Amino acid sequence: MKARKVTVVGSGIIGLTSAIALQEAGFDVRLFAKEKFDFTLSHKVGAVWFPYTIEPRKKVDRWAAVSYARYEKESEYAAGVSMISFLNAYKDLKDEEWIHQLPAGTVREATWDELPKGMKKGLIADVPLTEPPLYLPYLFDQFLNQGGSFELRTFSSLEEIASQDSLVVNCTGLGAKALCKDEDLHPMRGQILRAEKLDIPSFADPTQKGALSYIIGRSSDSIIGGTDYDQDWNEEEDPEDTSRILSRLRGFGIGEPPKILETVVGLRPKRSSVRFEFDRDFPSVFHNYGHGGAGYTVAWGCALELAQILGNSKTSLDGIAGKKK
Repeated sequence: MKARKVTVVGSGIIGLTSAIALQEAGFDVRLFAKEKFDFTLSHKVGAVWFPYTIEPRKKVDRWAAVSYARYEKESEYAAGVSMISFLNAYKDLKDEEWIHQLPAGTVREATWDELPKGMKKGLIADVPLTEPPLYLPYLFDQFLNQGGSFELRTFSSLEEIASQDSLVVNCTGLGAKALCKDEDLHPMRGQILRAEKLDIPSFADPTQKGALSYIIGRSSDSIIGGTDYDQDWNEEEDPEDTSRILSRLRGFGIGEPPKILETVVGLRPKRSSVRFEFDRDFPSVFHNYGHGGAGYTVAWGCALELAQILGNSKTSLDGIAGKKK
């Protein structure tokens, strides 16, 4: 039987994992994007598996758990994937539902001497770290080696996307705002500092809205963050944000200021809830976007569930062709 065709639009972490999961499910996949993966938001971020809140909560917990398992397996062979010890500050343990999605014994309470200065409570877990400059090329090459095709292409409307002679998966991130006229989708601006590698355990403190703070130690550098400003379209470096980030770093008891290699700004695609569904008006289109600051955390969970949904879907190429007549 000839493999069913699927077109994935978008080459960030959501698009690449979706494309590969569909290939693994037996689909013939082509990938369209207005820019290659190394020019996407996904290439800019720290990309640690991190319980940064997005909705719907129950689905997100499931997607995150599936992604954790995939990354844990990939850490044995995939470029840029490793398991690291990560400390996450919290206020109320009952709000930390993510801990129940991890393998038993993975999470523990941080001891007082493990907490950075000023942090009152924290949880420590071994979590996946994916380094985008290494992992995204690995995924892209895997996709091509498994028979996938890639083409730079810009779409101006959802109608144009739906006109493809295949099922289509919309993984365009913030670009879906214009394509889908999605008023719920908006940017959450992130500014981070890429610094020389610091001899400091990786941690995050998301307890203060507008003052998201973290350090992620990678193989050859460290990522220091950050900001989480809603409805902020500014993609230029803000020197005041850099000062705030470094000031918060000092507040955690970090002594000497790090040598900053690069300042990076990206706009996360945030919605009240991840859009993960078939389009009502264009039934050949499945939407997979709006993952906010948790794209890497849930990417594989969404991708594998997507492949299962499309594999079981009654939508066929004959049906699509019939609607176009």
